[in-house]
Amino acid sequence: MLKIEHLTKTYGSKKAVDDLSLHIQPKEIFGFIGHNGAGKSTTLKSAVGILQFDSGTITINGRDLKNDPIGCKKELAYIPDNPDLYEFMSGISYLNFIADIFGISPAERQEKIRRYADMLELTADLAQPISAYSHGMKQKLAVIAAWIHSPKLIIMDEPFVGLDPKASHLLKEMMREHCDQGGAIFFSTHVLEVAEKLCDKVAIIKQGRLIRVGTMEEVRGDDSLEEVFLELEAE
Repeated sequence: MLKIEHLTKTYGSKKAVDDLSLHIQPKEIFGFIGHNGAGKSTTLKSAVGILQFDSGTITINGRDLKNDPIGCKKELAYIPDNPDLYEFMSGISYLNFIADIFGISPAERQEKIRRYADMLELTADLAQPISAYSHGMKQKLAVIAAWIHSPKLIIMDEPFVGLDPKASHLLKEMMREHCDQGGAIFFSTHVLEVAEKLCDKVAIIKQGRLIRVGTMEEVRGDDSLEEVFLELEAE
């Protein structure tokens, strides 16, 4: 679904991502872990076509990101760590705008908006301007917008930040359902307990380089994910 091969991205003399390779398969929830500045957001932004990278290749569902960026973006959805939405729009206008971009029929968009907005308890606020939304409400709206066109790949940067416990639980269920239906999810998180319970595979990045990757059992062994992460960070 997502293949990152030998990705390198530099800022001046600093290598933010250094020869990184990852493969995310269909039906996988893949967690990406590392401290602030480790290279997580740079990797995610490169994978969705926001950042140009220095070397390496990224393919999404068999499409090369550099050669076919529009085709790749049709296959994915991206939720950044701080949803940067069009605040002059109302919630429903924004969702219809996203649905228009992806060519979603009126019947399909109405069904999905109703389903996810009801689930995330945002329906009553959709007529309000996004500028009046709290961070958590903006996060919920970004989640609905990501799911509205049934992307094969969903990439998220710290998706649980700002969500209340109920919304976090619902998002986890949506993530698992998406993968059970053949999709894939690649997301970064600081919440190691979430990664431990939710992820099929996990990668740990430090100073731009992968230092551990595999199934949760392979990475964790007999320890907790938190213990493994802290031990690797200390090395």
